[in-house]
Amino acid sequence: MSNKKESAYGAPSAGTDFRKTWDKAEYEAKAKKRDEEERERMKEADEALQKAKQHNDRSREFARSRCPRILLRRVQQNFQRLVILPRPSKFLISSVPSFGFTTQVARSTIDQVRAKIAEMREATKLQAASKQYDFTQRLKEIKAAEEAEREAKRLKKLQAREAQAKAKPPPGVYQPAESTETTGENGGDEMAKLMGFSGGFKSRK
Repeated sequence: MSNKKESAYGAPSAGTDFRKTWDKAEYEAKAKKRDEEERERMKEADEALQKAKQHNDRSREFARSRCPRILLRRVQQNFQRLVILPRPSKFLISSVPSFGFTTQVARSTIDQVRAKIAEMREATKLQAASKQYDFTQRLKEIKAAEEAEREAKRLKKLQAREAQAKAKPPPGVYQPAESTETTGENGGDEMAKLMGFSGGFKSRK
């Protein structure tokens, strides 16, 4: 046998020179460079994140023209609390009256406080009383409503009977009841006269 490669059909096999060759060293260098760039990018992102978490030592003094404040001291029980409130702006003052509020602050007197407490207690009593039901009174109201309904039905029936009695003729007057046969015959005679027939027609039984 010859050393020359042949195909299954005996024809010489084609060469593989058309295939593209790859330089492994070149692509290994490209991969290393890409990994180094990715590592540097991640390092920079981590440094930026750590920098954002550092303590800010800058001065926190607010300008009086930009953020005017009002300092109030409130005495509550056995300690004092310092309250910082922003000075009301013109926009806030212009919109507050539309909500029914006022920016004026006044100290309530003891009489005003007592009157307000009495008013709140009265409102609470009325609310509690509205939730309590008197079952005896409720039963009486239900029975009265049922009795009024029955009385209205009885009066309605009585009026219907009276109207029916008025529509009936007196006892001495005789009114024969018209039968359907008579009504039918009379109707047929009238129709024949209208059509020009002189003779009478009788329905066969």
